[in-house]
Amino acid sequence: MNYRIRPILEQDEPFMWDMLYESMYVPEGQQPFSRDILRDPSIAKYAEDWGRAGDTGLIAVTEAGEPLGTITARIFQEDNQGYGFVGVDVPELCMALSRSYRGQGIGTSLMKALFEELSHNGYARVSLSVDPNNAAAVKLYQRFGFEEVGVVGTSITMVADVCQTGTAEL
Repeated sequence: MNYRIRPILEQDEPFMWDMLYESMYVPEGQQPFSRDILRDPSIAKYAEDWGRAGDTGLIAVTEAGEPLGTITARIFQEDNQGYGFVGVDVPELCMALSRSYRGQGIGTSLMKALFEELSHNGYARVSLSVDPNNAAAVKLYQRFGFEEVGVVGTSITMVADVCQTGTAEL
């Protein structure tokens, strides 16, 4: 499939919210979260007021413009931490793909592009929070050098260096 990766634009924000919802792991056989969860301040903080200083967001789209998935990185403060918070100088990653486009290498492409963008913007590390039962996501993150640094509730916090030499071979 042909697709391209570009910065998230204002018109992409509704899809970015959809992907925020998709990023919430639900084990097989369990009821999905209500979409109302996006109103919870601890979740909404990942997308609300998008475009502020330090926000980095990329979207994968088909040649016809159909959105496939997004990856974002956002700085949080001590008094408003995200689930994967490790410091005010470490952006926190959030990524999701539409279900029908998973397993096709798009996530790898988005991750490579985000690492390049973060490195270009002077960031040394990036963090994230992931449910350890989300095996596909954990495997992808480990390929990019993410290592576990803590546990918050039912999720693990992972951190990676964005300037790794190994990411070029992925």
